[in-house]
Formats: sequence, C-alpha cells, structure tokens
Amino acid sequence: MKQHVVSALVENRAGTLSRVSGLFSRRGFNIDSLTVGETEDTSISRMTIAVTGDDAVLEQIIKQLGKLVDVIAVQELDPSSCIRREIMLVKIQADENTRPAVLEIAGIFRSRVIDVSSVTITIEATGDAQKLEGLLLLLRPYGILELARTGMVALERGSRVLALPSLSLSM
Repeated sequence: MKQHVVSALVENRAGTLSRVSGLFSRRGFNIDSLTVGETEDTSISRMTIAVTGDDAVLEQIIKQLGKLVDVIAVQELDPSSCIRREIMLVKIQADENTRPAVLEIAGIFRSRVIDVSSVTITIEATGDAQKLEGLLLLLRPYGILELARTGMVALERGSRVLALPSLSLSM
C-alpha cells in the first residue's frame, strides 16, 4: 500500500465536489487529503487528491473519476517528478522563557511568525509533509494549542501539464 496523488481538472460549479467525494465513499476508498481551488480559468478547478492503496485501487479511482461528467482531465502525479506542498498554521504556548527557543525552531524550518501574544506564538509553515511533521515534532514539547493544515497541493515538474487539450503546451 502506498500513497498516490491524483490531480483532476473539474468544472467549477455547485455539486462537483460532492459528486467526486461521493464516488470515493460509495467505493469505500478513503481520501487522505483533498484540496480544491480555481485554476487560471475561473470555470475550472484543480483537485489534488491523496489516497492510499495498491495500483488496482488507483486504476479504479482514475477510471471512475474519468466517467464523471464534471471531470475534464485526471492523472496520477509521479512522486519523483512532482512538487508537493502544504501550508500549516500552528499556535504554540510560548511565554518569555520559551519564546526564543520556539522562534529558533521556526527559523530553522524557514517558517514565518504571523502572530504573537504574551503567551502564544502562531507560525505559518510551508513544505512537504515530512518537513511539517519534523517541525511539529520539535514544537510538541512546548505545547501545541491549535493546528490547521491545508492538505496537499501538487504540480508536475518541468513542462508536463494537466490541461485541456486545447491549452496543452507544444513540445
């Protein structure tokens, strides 16, 4: 079992997300992460879906997604040739005694401090899942009060794109 990342271009209209997530629940597939946002064309959204399963599960997911009316294009992103990122906001307990250590950890991970109070620091971090997990590991001893993560977004590296046939780059 391995994690697969599927990218899909879908019609940006009401009910699309519900139909896609319904497909997963009807088939008994669990979604590890799902992000959706408009593309450069406001009538089209890109979905990045992370799922865990074997190759047969992945093949089934891609075939079933391709059958949905709202889905324009769908493909698996090769882990060795795609860029994966996630954003995380984390609020940590940090008084005047622990604040320097928390700030040092944030700096090591190239995170940004976006809010400070007398007893907390809120950090914004961007990176792959391993980087964010590493940051959390070092911050846990100080006391994580709140945590929010966006889920994965991903694009192919280089000139390979998932696009409408009329928008594909000539290579």
